[in-house]
Amino acid sequence: MTTLTISLDSVLQLTDEQFYKLCQANRDLRFERTATGELVIMSPAGSETGNRNAGITAQLWFWNEQTNLGVVFDSSAGFKLPNGADRSPDAAWISLERWNALTPEQQKRFAPICPDFVIELMSPGDNLLAVRLKMQEYLENGARLGWLINRETREAEIYRPGHPVEVLSNPATLSGEDVLPGFVLDLDQIW
Repeated sequence: MTTLTISLDSVLQLTDEQFYKLCQANRDLRFERTATGELVIMSPAGSETGNRNAGITAQLWFWNEQTNLGVVFDSSAGFKLPNGADRSPDAAWISLERWNALTPEQQKRFAPICPDFVIELMSPGDNLLAVRLKMQEYLENGARLGWLINRETREAEIYRPGHPVEVLSNPATLSGEDVLPGFVLDLDQIW
């Protein structure tokens, strides 16, 4: 997977509508936009990473179907964070109360909300520092829990507001804690 970051500010500033249309017109690419307006272009994840992402999202989806506490999103969903960035975590969850507070129009596009919970699964071409900074950005914009899963090192980094990052080596499971009560991600098939 290749990632390219382009600074457009000196040339043009994409409106939210233009950014949305750019994403819709180029569905073979994944786009994000930083808070400073840089355009981040990512090729689709490889098949192996895509398979692992599907497994993660499926586990989150099944838990949510049983609890009906919120709404689950896969990596194709985009969110407009409070700092102005447009981000697409590999998996995300938003509480039903917060999701229902958005208008139907806001829910259709890149919802103007930071998910309560995010997961980023490292792809072979990802830059670890860049993904770590993105995890911090989620926290700074309202995420209550985040997991950065690195299959290569078999480590999981746990991000919580007001706490240092916790790094777990080769965990068998991850707990949703009080954000996702009762959710346990089985990492056996993810590793």
